[in-house]
Amino acid sequence: MIRAACLLLAATPAAADIRFEDASGALPGPPHVYDGGWEHFVGGGVALMDCNGDARPDIFTAGGANPARLFVNETDDVLAFAGGVIDEITGVTGAYPLDIDGDGNVDLAVMRVGENLLLRGDGACGFARANEAWGFDGGDRWSTAFSATWEPGRDRPTFAIGNYVDRTNPDGPFFACDVNGLYRPGPEGYAETLLEPGFCALSALFSDFDRDGRAELRLSNDRHYYVRGGYEQMWDLDPLHERVAAGEWDEVSIWGMGIASRDLTGDGRPEVMLTSMGDQLMMIAEGTAYVRAPVSIGTYATRPHTGADGRPSTGWHAEFADVDNDGLADLFIAKGNVDQMPDMAFDDPNNLLIQSPDGSFREVAAEAGVATPDRARGAGFADFDGDARLDLVVVNRRAGLELWRNVSDAGAALSLDLRMDGPNRDAIGAVVEIRQDGHVRSVERLVGGGHVSGQLLPLHLGLGDSGGAAVRVTWPGTDTPSDWFDVSPGHATLIRSADGRAMLGP
Repeated sequence: MIRAACLLLAATPAAADIRFEDASGALPGPPHVYDGGWEHFVGGGVALMDCNGDARPDIFTAGGANPARLFVNETDDVLAFAGGVIDEITGVTGAYPLDIDGDGNVDLAVMRVGENLLLRGDGACGFARANEAWGFDGGDRWSTAFSATWEPGRDRPTFAIGNYVDRTNPDGPFFACDVNGLYRPGPEGYAETLLEPGFCALSALFSDFDRDGRAELRLSNDRHYYVRGGYEQMWDLDPLHERVAAGEWDEVSIWGMGIASRDLTGDGRPEVMLTSMGDQLMMIAEGTAYVRAPVSIGTYATRPHTGADGRPSTGWHAEFADVDNDGLADLFIAKGNVDQMPDMAFDDPNNLLIQSPDGSFREVAAEAGVATPDRARGAGFADFDGDARLDLVVVNRRAGLELWRNVSDAGAALSLDLRMDGPNRDAIGAVVEIRQDGHVRSVERLVGGGHVSGQLLPLHLGLGDSGGAAVRVTWPGTDTPSDWFDVSPGHATLIRSADGRAMLGP
């Protein structure tokens, strides 16, 4: 049974009023739409980052058959965005921000139907093709998943790219899942190692699931096209092997579409949320294994929670975020029919599940105002207006991009950024622990997961009614946490120097 996460934070305020206001009018130009034929039934991701160093989150969003778009945050007193200048790129399914070359500027890994792109950021929200400069072959597959990690001794990140159906297979699309790729940096650029068999990956996530200091790769795979014989995969990197096939990990087969992870129980290991058609599957870390959460947890979200359409739901992007700043991770699930699948709900509103004091989740999307019925795909949370509350952006297929401003009755929050010397300057893979009233919870800094949607922003940690907390970090490449640092609501940076010391920055 899942342990009550609320016990980790005694300062949790009771039953906050969760509300979002439609702020889509802050986005310039005509509504942005993710569209296209069957190759864009999946995908539709969004990347959130600060691409010009002004501490305001910016937006890069996939367009499918339409060009991808960049929105630069110009919020002052009123939430406002300007259209960014970027080369026209079509065929984009999603994107993930990360600093690939360690120069302090955010870059983009752009997934496409066709050649994938690495775009070098210039620190002023300009992006330029860098495939050749970084020795990366973008291929010509249908890419729908991405994650990145830094392996010891390497000066650039290792990528995992998940691919969907092999478009060149004349016997497809069923039983025609494409292979996936692991891209490791070397002196001559990136070398690809095929990860096979492939089972039509729609989400990928590098995480230290075992908390043994080594990242593993989880791939969530779509049973609709692999049909039978496939499963969710878990890859070890050293030595490289797939753990389910080796009998080291329990087999799970779902219509896998998105991955989210967060430590909900306070034991230091992350729980895993897997979106699907029908059941949305929460996996609870228990010892060295993962078990299915009980139905009573309230996260299965099997059918629409509003309206008269009683057919099963279709889940896509999943993301944990503390929307009311009570110190407990809440859960958003983007929902929407693939296109015209008659056995699945057409009127399928998104879920916003608020974690309760007993560790269960309650549905509030309708009362919060974000239960729109469009075919949602990717999404992301960020504090776009700097008021310490997480706002929401949602990408829809054949409908306009949604931007929602959080106006909830919320507690205080800490915005915590991480910096370290060396190529992994943003400390991807770090585990942050936060201690309040003697109880500890943790969050891992990751690049990957979701449904072709990612972010590179400070960690948002709700503090409830408490005036502060203490934090410590287990930095990548180490197995010993730093000293505890006292923090107060607001913005802070933890910095790790070359000799291993940590300090609290402004």
